[in-house]
Amino acid sequence: MAGVSTVLIPETVAGAVQDEHNDRAYCVKLMDAIAEPVLVTLSKGELRKKMPVEAKKGHEESRRRVTHLEAFGRLMAGIAPWLELGPGADQEGKRRAKYIDLALKSIDMAVDPQSPDFMNFNGDAQALVDTAFLAHGLIRAREHVLSKVQGKTRTQLLEAMRSSRVIKPGFNNWLLFSAMVEALLLLLDEKPDLMRIDYAVKEHMEWYKGDGWYGDGPGFHWDYYNSFVIQPMLLDIVRLLVDHGLEKEDFYAQLLRRAQRYAVIQERLISPEATYPAIGRSLAYRFGAFQLLSQLSLHHQLPESLPPAQVRSALTAVIRKQMGAEGTFDQDGWLRIGFCGHQPEIGEAYISTGSLYLCATGLLHLGLPKSDAFWQGPSVPWTSKKAWSGHAFPIDHAL
Repeated sequence: MAGVSTVLIPETVAGAVQDEHNDRAYCVKLMDAIAEPVLVTLSKGELRKKMPVEAKKGHEESRRRVTHLEAFGRLMAGIAPWLELGPGADQEGKRRAKYIDLALKSIDMAVDPQSPDFMNFNGDAQALVDTAFLAHGLIRAREHVLSKVQGKTRTQLLEAMRSSRVIKPGFNNWLLFSAMVEALLLLLDEKPDLMRIDYAVKEHMEWYKGDGWYGDGPGFHWDYYNSFVIQPMLLDIVRLLVDHGLEKEDFYAQLLRRAQRYAVIQERLISPEATYPAIGRSLAYRFGAFQLLSQLSLHHQLPESLPPAQVRSALTAVIRKQMGAEGTFDQDGWLRIGFCGHQPEIGEAYISTGSLYLCATGLLHLGLPKSDAFWQGPSVPWTSKKAWSGHAFPIDHAL
């Protein structure tokens, strides 16, 4: 795909100039490189035909049944806040207009049973996961995407969402996938099953382990699922409940305090060299591991100890490091399995090409306009960079 090499950014290729506009320009280019292959082909009904399916040996066929909804749902969950800025007269605004149009055409293709790219919303357990990611994306882009889904497509979208109810979620973070589907129906005033939402939220309250960390089910998991799924979905679901008079603001504030503590930990995990520990499951989701830090940035909810420009500097540095690795994209612009480059051996049995698009959720902060202080402030060394260079840095405290 033409132009992809300009985004695989070894710093020597892209240039290391760090003015106030460079980080955003890089992130927009990267988003473009990630999103274009998926949305262009899907909008034409050619995603199944053109998207490669890389998966663990022996699992290719089972993943082929679910990988296309993975790619679309996860991508939409990530790019939705940027789309929600709406069209504009500048180059970026025109690009958003293009992607809003592609997203609407892609939704039509995904939910129409007569489409060559009609997606699997209920035929495999995995379908629940990515139905929920698509629902999350639509909630995040309610004005410029969701509100424009009308007529037959809206009816088919609702049917697709409801059809996932036949899937029994696991007794872990999967409860939030069922809840997220119902949250979209709540937003649309389409008879949500509030019990599924209430059950998911209450169980996660039981699974809280302390100091900003939830278990993935009753047990503790040292991985990035608090950011891949748990805290971003929990915050957005409960925010909807509060907005609809179904939950109290104080409860949301409690969840936010926990999320802010976890965000502090996330920022400190980024090393002076812009790397982070390769621990836990699903490392092929790459910088999607920082979805929560990106989400709090988007909503101006970062704790006082984390200046927005410092978070931007840390996030952009780690994204550049990870996505600039050779082999991250194939020659046609599709993501390949890996943590830093192409490392197919790190892909679990449930990982395939579509799974990898969860990385897009690490770009939620693109939903902040370019005038925001997050983008406009000069680059600032992040916490570990300060600490390991002998400069003053804040003492850390448990919640």
